[in-house]
Amino acid sequence: MEIEIYHVDQAINGSKEALEAIIENIEGPVFNLSLRMLGRIEDAEDAKQDILIKVITSLSSYKGKSLFSTWVYKIAVNHLINEKNKDFVNHPLSFEIFGSDIDRYVASSVDQTNPAEKKIFSEELKLSCTNVLLQCLNPFDRLIFILGTMFDVDSRLGSEITGLSADNFRQRLSRSRKVMSTFLSEYCEHAGGKKCNCRNRVNYALSQHRIDPALPYSSSLVPERISTSKSAMENIDAATALYSNLLRHSSKQQAKEYLFNLLKTDDFSSLTK
Repeated sequence: MEIEIYHVDQAINGSKEALEAIIENIEGPVFNLSLRMLGRIEDAEDAKQDILIKVITSLSSYKGKSLFSTWVYKIAVNHLINEKNKDFVNHPLSFEIFGSDIDRYVASSVDQTNPAEKKIFSEELKLSCTNVLLQCLNPFDRLIFILGTMFDVDSRLGSEITGLSADNFRQRLSRSRKVMSTFLSEYCEHAGGKKCNCRNRVNYALSQHRIDPALPYSSSLVPERISTSKSAMENIDAATALYSNLLRHSSKQQAKEYLFNLLKTDDFSSLTK
């Protein structure tokens, strides 16, 4: 359901039900965008809370001149592009560093897992690896790649969200896809690459603490849906299609409860006016 101007008016006028409906509608996309931009679940949770509060406290400025979701994405984009205090912001990656790490990998002679565990951990590794790999793009190109490839945003809407021209958005998206596709095609088994296989790399990832058996990556996320749609305007090649088909996730239940408890405080409604 797309949020309409009357939902916003109801929320501004004190309807907690309308405000909760707005939060339910946008928190999933905001969390997914934050997770892909920042790479770590904890950072994404923090960013999502900050963005949702910015949205709530800015509702009176929404005039219905664009889709509500577009307006929310603009707020989220401005927040995430200017994020300064998160792990990968302070420790940037590059495709060269990531590729060197894969090239240095030596298969372990000691298998730390049974077949059932290996299947689970290989999926864990895929989830974490695809997120981390996004950090090899610079923040703005990462944003464009995520919007265009994972959120099915076309160049017209991408232009509205980012402030670029439609042609510039399309060109930068094409370049980012090409760079990502080239890397994946060389390294990643899921894109036809030969150098990195999730199952074969599980023991190494465990030994390097890249995945934690006590705190599985996917257990912190609630599967929401799998995106299978393709942009009619900009086709995705086979390699970067890996990203378009990743699970979308909802943030943890306790994070939702925190936000809804915040909405229920007596003085919170004054922030929306």
